[in-house]
Amino acid sequence: MPTVAERLGHPPDAKLLILNCADLGFCHASSVGVYDSLREGIGTSASLIVPAPWAREAASRFRGEDIGVRLTLNAEHDLYRWGPITNAPSLLDGDGGFPRTVSDVWDHADLDEVRRECRAQLERAVLWGFDISHLDAHLDALVLRPEFFDIYLELAVDFGLPLRLLSAEAEPNVGFPVRQLAAEEGVLFADRFPTLPAMGSRQAFLDLVATLEPGITELTLHPAIDTPELRAITSDWRQRVSDHVLLVADRGLDRLIAEAGVTLIGYRPLHDAMHRS
Repeated sequence: MPTVAERLGHPPDAKLLILNCADLGFCHASSVGVYDSLREGIGTSASLIVPAPWAREAASRFRGEDIGVRLTLNAEHDLYRWGPITNAPSLLDGDGGFPRTVSDVWDHADLDEVRRECRAQLERAVLWGFDISHLDAHLDALVLRPEFFDIYLELAVDFGLPLRLLSAEAEPNVGFPVRQLAAEEGVLFADRFPTLPAMGSRQAFLDLVATLEPGITELTLHPAIDTPELRAITSDWRQRVSDHVLLVADRGLDRLIAEAGVTLIGYRPLHDAMHRS
């Protein structure tokens, strides 16, 4: 069987890297950072949080970029809240937003309400004009439990979308074969999903690029510009600003990536390959 990279038209030894910019619509600072990264930097893809407060504004500035939907069942920030667009009772916590923790979702969510909510998020993104390139799962809530993963995979099949999953080495910790189940349904996904340390991401990024293996690697970052709003919302604002600098302001990175024999791609080629097959 050909590898996913070969199905995209690349040789078997090709090193392909997706730089996915998460949390479009999370807040204004995040939306600006994500679009900067896609339009002026080296970001190749992004993920939209449909229920988040700034998602509609982000949709108004969409220009056809490679953007997927980050299916969301949590609002993890203590003072910055959003909730289900279907008003599903089992997806609300005591103050009217999504639960703050993934375990709370797993313990209390009605699966039919989860399915309706996730489908509604996808349909709203389509209504807003997004040409969805892939599916992502906020905090991996839809990946790490089999009954929730069934919904995640069902939507990928129904909408013909690639998935963001787990690396093969992380799969044994989950307890069920997420990658095999997705592959059996013809759903495409990257080979590896590494993470960077909380700070000092530039050197870690260069080390990752220098040691990249053949196949498709997807790296998720959270670019945002530095604003009082961002600082008030989340304690990890420094990392988000650092990710923005890495993707936009570090003008030498594209050259270093090319010199390492790495090709940047988005999720759109995986999407198109699924539809061809």
